[in-house]
Amino acid sequence: MVTITPIRIRDHYELLAAMMKELHLSELDFFRKTAAWENIRADYMQHVISTQEEYDGTCLLATKDNEPAGFIFAYVEEPDESRIEDYTGNTLYVSDGYVAPAFRRMGIYRQLNDALEALYIRKGIRRIVRYTLSNNHRMQQFLASQQYEPVRIVYEKWLTPDGKDTVRLFPEQ
Repeated sequence: MVTITPIRIRDHYELLAAMMKELHLSELDFFRKTAAWENIRADYMQHVISTQEEYDGTCLLATKDNEPAGFIFAYVEEPDESRIEDYTGNTLYVSDGYVAPAFRRMGIYRQLNDALEALYIRKGIRRIVRYTLSNNHRMQQFLASQQYEPVRIVYEKWLTPDGKDTVRLFPEQ
């Protein structure tokens, strides 16, 4: 049986840091320009703690048979003067989510996502934003199955330290 519990990241720092590290390592498999976790750990963990506490953030922890299986984290972004969409309410930004390999293919991420969305829909959120890497096809399929639609495509150009050459971000396909 899977249990989903809201947790305060500050109170479960080491557990969440360990899961964030695993999420980070899995992202490195998709994008080789992902920074080394040990170089960003402290700042990133402080970021998720502060956004949870200051921006109506929620971290849901999934456990299966009392074993930590995964998590999802999101926080609310308020509209500001840079907003160009017709929507004027707050936006839920789903920042991070992860399920450990031993617990995959059990619907745990879907349960986490459903619980998170239900919580914020009850709070009046009507726009949910998520990002995924362009080569993370499995997440793209999941998002499509949950009625998410791609709205913007982000293009990036990375340059060598001298600025003279382009750095390839993905292997040639």
